[in-house]
Amino acid sequence: MKTSALRAALALALILPVAAHAHKMWMVPSSTVLSSDDAWVTVDAAISNDLYYPDHFPAQLDQLVITAPDGTVVKPENSATGKYRSTFDLPVPQKGTYRIALVNQGLFANYEMDGQKKRWRGKADEFKTAIPAGAKNVQVSEMASRVETFVTQGSPSTGALKLTNVGMELVPVTHPNDLAVGEPAKFRLVVDGKPAANVKVAAINGATRYRNAQDEMDTTTDKDGNFTITFPSAGMYWVNASAEDTHTSLKEAKQRRLGYTATLEVLPQ
Repeated sequence: MKTSALRAALALALILPVAAHAHKMWMVPSSTVLSSDDAWVTVDAAISNDLYYPDHFPAQLDQLVITAPDGTVVKPENSATGKYRSTFDLPVPQKGTYRIALVNQGLFANYEMDGQKKRWRGKADEFKTAIPAGAKNVQVSEMASRVETFVTQGSPSTGALKLTNVGMELVPVTHPNDLAVGEPAKFRLVVDGKPAANVKVAAINGATRYRNAQDEMDTTTDKDGNFTITFPSAGMYWVNASAEDTHTSLKEAKQRRLGYTATLEVLPQ
C-alpha cells in the first residue's frame, strides 16, 4: 500500500469505535510528572496492535501541537520517524502542565474514475480541484481527531488545557496528571465546545502485549458530557471516544467522524 493510502487508512482507524479495529494510535511520554527546572521528556508516538508497544506503523508528527503552561506553542526537539514509531524530545522548563497533541482534520473521498476505485484525503479547500470532473460515485466524509497526553513540571496547572472548540476535546475536571488508583477521576467530553452526550468512552491499561484480554473498561457520557472512571490499577491508560454528526465544513461531506484519545498515567495511592 502506498504511503498516502496507508496514512488515510490509519487516520480513519483513529475515529472508529474501539471494538471495530485492532490498531490504536497513541503517544506516551517517558515521564508525566517532573520536579526539575531543566527537565526533559521523550515522547513515543505510534499506531500499534499492542498498547505502548510499537509494532505496526509510526505516527506522523506533522500535526503535532505542544502547548506550554503559559499558553504558548513550543516546538519539539530531535524529532525522528522510524519504521514502527516516531519520537521527539521536549524540554519542560516552565512550571505547570504541558499539553501534547496530534491534531488531525480533513476530508476523505472514495470515487470511481475510468472504472477504477480511487481514494483521496486532504483539506476542504483542496477538494474541488483534487477530485476529477468525471469522477463517479463520489462519497465524502469529514474527519476530526485528537490524540494527546499531558506532562507537568512541579504543580499541575490548567492554562494549556483551554478548549479550541474544534472537534472532540476532553475537559479534565480531575487534572490529568493527578490520577490515583481507586480514586474517581472526573472528565467531560465536548464537541465544538458543546457537551457530547451519550458517547461511549473506553479505557484500557497498557502492556496489553502481556495479557490475554484487553480488560477494556467502558462508560458513557451523561447529558452534559460528563463521565467518571475509577482506575483499578496503576499504569499508562489509553482513553478513547468516538462519535459522528453532520456538522461538516463542506456541503459534499454528509457526515463528520470525530475521535479523541489520551494517554493518562495513573499512580499508586
